[in-house]
Amino acid sequence: MAVGTSTFVTRWINFLTMVLAIVVIVFGVWMSMHHDGCRKSLTLPVLALGALIFLISIVGFLGALKNNSILLWIYLIMLFFALVGILVFTVLVFIVTNDGSGHSVTGLRYKEYQLQDYSSWFLKELNNSHNWERLRVCLVKSEDCNKLSRRYKTLKEYKLAKLSPVEAGCCRPPSQCGFPAVNSSYYDLTFHPASANKDCKRYKNSRAIKCYDCDSCKAGVAQYMKTEWRVVAIFNVVLFVVLCIIYFVGCCARRNAARGHSKA
Repeated sequence: MAVGTSTFVTRWINFLTMVLAIVVIVFGVWMSMHHDGCRKSLTLPVLALGALIFLISIVGFLGALKNNSILLWIYLIMLFFALVGILVFTVLVFIVTNDGSGHSVTGLRYKEYQLQDYSSWFLKELNNSHNWERLRVCLVKSEDCNKLSRRYKTLKEYKLAKLSPVEAGCCRPPSQCGFPAVNSSYYDLTFHPASANKDCKRYKNSRAIKCYDCDSCKAGVAQYMKTEWRVVAIFNVVLFVVLCIIYFVGCCARRNAARGHSKA
C-alpha cells in the first residue's frame, strides 16, 4: 500500500469506529435506564463492547493522525487481542449451540423442545435456581403468554398458530400431557395426564405460573438463546474479517510511520 495512503485510511476508519462506539455506549446507557430486567442484564456487555471499540479506535486514530509508530504499535497489539477474543468467543458459541433441535408433533404447526437435547452449558445455566428465577421474572413481566388470548380469539385460530419456542414451552403444557385446550390461555386440567412427564403437574392456568417452572419452558428459552447466539456468532465472523482487514491496513500505517521516523 502506498506511503501515506494506509495512514489516511487508518485515520478515517478509526474515526468512523469511534462514532460507532459512541452510539453503542449511548444505547447501553439507554438500556441501563430501561425498567426491563431482561434488557438490564445486557447493559454491562454492551457498555464494555462500546468502551473497548472506542479505546482501540482512539489509539489508532491518534497514531495515524500523528504518524506515531509507538501509538500504532499499541493499537495493533490491542486490536490483535480483540481479534483473538472474538475468534475464541465465536468458536465457543458455535460449540455450545451445536446441540438441540425441536421435535415435530402431529397436528401442531410449531415444534416442541426438550431440555436434555441441549449442551451441558445450557443445562447448567438454566437449571441454576438463581439464574432461572431472574429469567422467570422476565418471562412473567413480558406477558408473552397473556398476549396469546388477545392474538388468537378462537380455539381454531390458536390450534393453527405457529408459536415461538418460548410460547410453545412456557405458555402451555407439553402435548404429551393430553390436556384439552379450552382456549389459548386455559387448559382443562381435570383430565389425568397421559404422560409421566413432570411438566404435566407443574403447569397451571394461572397467569403467574403457566409452565414457567417447566423443563419445556427452559428448553424454549434455550432454543431462543441458541438462535440469538448464532446470529451473534455470524455477526462476529463478519466483524472478524473486517477487523483483519483493518489490522492489515494498520500494519502498513505503522510501517510507513517507522520509515518516516527513520528518514527524519
